[in-house]
Amino acid sequence: MNKADLVNLVAARTELTKTDVSMVVDAAIETIIDSVVEGKKVSILGFGSFEPRERSARQGLNPKTGEKIAIPAKRVPAFTAGKMFKDRVQG
Repeated sequence: MNKADLVNLVAARTELTKTDVSMVVDAAIETIIDSVVEGKKVSILGFGSFEPRERSARQGLNPKTGEKIAIPAKRVPAFTAGKMFKDRVQG
């Protein structure tokens, strides 16, 4: 499923226009991204939570040459599925 499919399904369920649903989906995604960039955790009850996580610096290997390389520390986004989401996926 892509964003257009999501917009179509939500529009069908809510009887809102696709334009309105698309604006809401865009606003929700942008708000989640902005909050995680600011270092905040975003929790959506039943769905899951988005948060920034720190990865420490570490040694890696270049798979072509086998040469050791330094991988710098960085901040990455992370998603953890909520209990209801997990339960529904498992059936």
